[in-house]
Amino acid sequence: QVQLVESGGGLVQPGVSLRLSCAASAFKLADYAIGWFRQAPGQDREGVSCIASGVGSTYYKDSVKGRFTISRDNGKNTVYLQMNSLKPEDTAVYYCVTDLNVRSCDFGRWRVFGSWGQGTQVTVSS
Repeated sequence: QVQLVESGGGLVQPGVSLRLSCAASAFKLADYAIGWFRQAPGQDREGVSCIASGVGSTYYKDSVKGRFTISRDNGKNTVYLQMNSLKPEDTAVYYCVTDLNVRSCDFGRWRVFGSWGQGTQVTVSS
């Protein structure tokens, strides 16, 4: 059974950094694409970043390019989302997601068929 566990969220001031973690059990993260979504109150869940399997090509939503970095530690079976220069508009619950039938990023498929973690709250406020 696919199980993903996010951690690392918190309440921070604008301009500060956070690193989110997505840890997996029962399967190797490196063999599948992993995505990060976020959902702010009253808004739809949106895809933020993803990393494909293998070599691990990456994708970033325009609003986070240059500030967020996704990476994978195969030894720890964990995917990270390093978030720098955080802004109030980054406030949301952040989720990681995967689908053991795909190895490349596919936000549309993940919305319907993805296996999701429980989410971690990120609040950016002064």
